[in-house]
Amino acid sequence: MHKTLLAALLLATAGGSAAQETALDPGRPGTPVLRGAPDRPLTDPRSLVSPAREDAGPVPIPDLFFTRSSYFATWTPDGQVVLSTDITGRINLWRVAGSGSFPLQLQQSENKTFYPAATPDGKAILYASDVDGREIYDIYSIPANGGAPVNLTASVDVSETGPFAISRDSRFLAFNRRVASEPSTNVAVMSLEDKKVRLLTQEKVPGTYWYARAFSPDGRFVYANRTNAGQTESSVWRIDVASGVAAKVAGDKGHPYESAGALSPDGKMLTLTSENAAGLRQAVMLDLLSGARTFMQPGGWPQEGGAFSPDGKTALVITNADGRDEIHLFDLAGETARRLPLPEGRASDYFGTMPAFSPDGKALLFPHSSGSSPFDYWVFDLAGGSAKRLTNLGLASINADALPRTSIVRYKSADGTVVSAVLWMPWNLKRDGSAPVVVLAHGGPTAQTYDEFERTAIALASRGYMVIAPNVRGSTGYGRAFEAANRGDLGGRDLEDEAWAAKFLVASGYADPKKIGITGGSYGGFMTVMAVARMPEFWAAGVEQYGIVNWNTMWERGSPALREYQRGLIGDPVKDKDVYARVSPLTYLRNTKAPLLVLQGANDIRVPAYEAEQIVNILKEAGKTVDSKVYAEEGHGFMRRENQIDAAERTVAWFDKYLKGTNNAR
Repeated sequence: MHKTLLAALLLATAGGSAAQETALDPGRPGTPVLRGAPDRPLTDPRSLVSPAREDAGPVPIPDLFFTRSSYFATWTPDGQVVLSTDITGRINLWRVAGSGSFPLQLQQSENKTFYPAATPDGKAILYASDVDGREIYDIYSIPANGGAPVNLTASVDVSETGPFAISRDSRFLAFNRRVASEPSTNVAVMSLEDKKVRLLTQEKVPGTYWYARAFSPDGRFVYANRTNAGQTESSVWRIDVASGVAAKVAGDKGHPYESAGALSPDGKMLTLTSENAAGLRQAVMLDLLSGARTFMQPGGWPQEGGAFSPDGKTALVITNADGRDEIHLFDLAGETARRLPLPEGRASDYFGTMPAFSPDGKALLFPHSSGSSPFDYWVFDLAGGSAKRLTNLGLASINADALPRTSIVRYKSADGTVVSAVLWMPWNLKRDGSAPVVVLAHGGPTAQTYDEFERTAIALASRGYMVIAPNVRGSTGYGRAFEAANRGDLGGRDLEDEAWAAKFLVASGYADPKKIGITGGSYGGFMTVMAVARMPEFWAAGVEQYGIVNWNTMWERGSPALREYQRGLIGDPVKDKDVYARVSPLTYLRNTKAPLLVLQGANDIRVPAYEAEQIVNILKEAGKTVDSKVYAEEGHGFMRRENQIDAAERTVAWFDKYLKGTNNAR
């Protein structure tokens, strides 16, 4: 979700036929220069330096993936931490002491375990799990100390997911429920005593999603967010559990996007993420009785309102400052905020559940990684003011000091728009214009690349590739105007942003303009196919993962919910058929010259495997260089360690062969 600009001198200094390629559709009307939030200084490409290090070398790819991942963690009432992690190569639940300990496995499954939550009475852990990546989740319960799981929902064509809200008396669970054939989600409530489920909302507007956030202290109400597919409108509602009657508490014409973060322990205050008139999201404290609003830490970067401390005296503000998190502690009485001294990088999760206060309010649990620091959970001592690592999910062979360094760089794109990017700079490069480049395109497009641990980037950078991950227009993290800037123009100006990232590296004097590759998954996969098809002279190789090639077949075969998201991006396939043709890689695919590797999950419901089949069949028919691998028992993204390793090894081998002329991925 970032952007950066670079001077037009990139075009003048980046020699070679690839670097001389001009902007797409140069005859079309110019678009206004987009100003991100806030203004950022440009990076002089000649200021980039590849440090010297004698012991630097290729990081073994399997070791990178045995450095474990985790997607969720939660405190238990007795001060322990339950995390969802792939220590065994499958994402299961494990428990560690709040002070740190060897992890204890709580359950075992071949399928991923998401959204863990402990009941307030300390008796059970709830979680959601699907089968082989099909994204039809059921909710399960296990005893807090581990044991046999009980499927609480067991629904074949209905997906039940978190994050969950659990009533203070541990009797009721609120969750998000979507019928597979419907384009919207609703909030449902379950009695944990008899497993009976009732819908609290019955959404009729396609592409509208309800998300449960919290029960009121007395259990009478559930607070929930209602958001449209394009996230241009969002409101907060209080729903009566007994009757289902809902009342809006935040979100109107003056505040079109408002999302609840957390409810105070006494039920009187709510932290909000509220979008201001400039299109920038800020953290707000809302008094539910008076309606009074307080900006918690006004600033120029996007923010979220976070958790309350157990005593209700403080609350968190999470700021996304150009791809790195800043956490502030807001004092409700004094209406002041202080920044916590956390390690640089990513310190929050994607689901609004962390950072989280410990049950006694003395510590914060937060996730942390950076571009050169593997993922772990950390605990911040609020009294002592220091952070310590809680887990050690890395592998001894992954020495953070020896990993390629990351930095945030900013450059100008083709039309002068500033774009920020995360750069992984290899060790020991010579400034002789010989280094290969890989552009890492993120998914979404409403998403963002953070300065966080990225295995494929590290695998490539440790082998001498300059790896750059631009937050192109359409990314989050830079305000509403920037996020909406690629609507109806997918693979247009945003593709130029990707290409101009490579030009920026060429202008540094390190990179070879004839050795430029691109890779990415989901929307990044779409961008990869669009890149090699629409700018065939620029790119020398591509590796696309579960990306779109034809928006019409995506509409026909994609889930109803994603259909509404697609409508927000490029319109209706009948009314906007010209747009569909212009933004589909299929229109340009036969122009491809760069060798392309296609990686796909067989059970993907977001980008069905038929998209990959079309790419391979058309390129083979046209006599192009193409290869593919389809992974059984995988959905949208690869969750099984052996498949993650295989995909990364294939990616590195592909670029070694077609950018370096070698093949030594391992």
